[in-house]
Amino acid sequence: MPLISSSTSAGAQPWLWFAAGLNAAAALLHVGVIVGGPSWYRFFGAGEGMARMAEAGRAYPAVLTAGIAGVLALWAGYALSGAGVFGAWPLLKPALCTITAIYLLRGLAVVPMALASVPQPATPFWYWSSAICLGIGLVHLFGLMAAWRTL
Repeated sequence: MPLISSSTSAGAQPWLWFAAGLNAAAALLHVGVIVGGPSWYRFFGAGEGMARMAEAGRAYPAVLTAGIAGVLALWAGYALSGAGVFGAWPLLKPALCTITAIYLLRGLAVVPMALASVPQPATPFWYWSSAICLGIGLVHLFGLMAAWRTL
């Protein structure tokens, strides 16, 4: 099977299927962080401030994390639409381009942090989360390239 296919039928679009699965997994992980509470906020790198707010029973961490989960679930839907599972969603091509760009830029954000250490040095969280985002961005990019003509 070629790395990039030009067909957008559900069975012939593995990259966008994979992208959808990664988005859905990330959305579910964010829901898990809400349920897991302060220790999960700490473990997954949300920061001590978010963990302390969650410990204090403040709504902000859960609302923010649920919002992120919702966006990631929406992105999963767009990837499935691009794969041909659903009819074309509104602004499908620009949405997939934007989603791909966001992941790739977030994935590369650690580079200037690592080189310049400004405004703060990169932490282990930034390195591994950047690697994950870069990987997801590349999966989206391959899917976008494969489906480009038919989107």
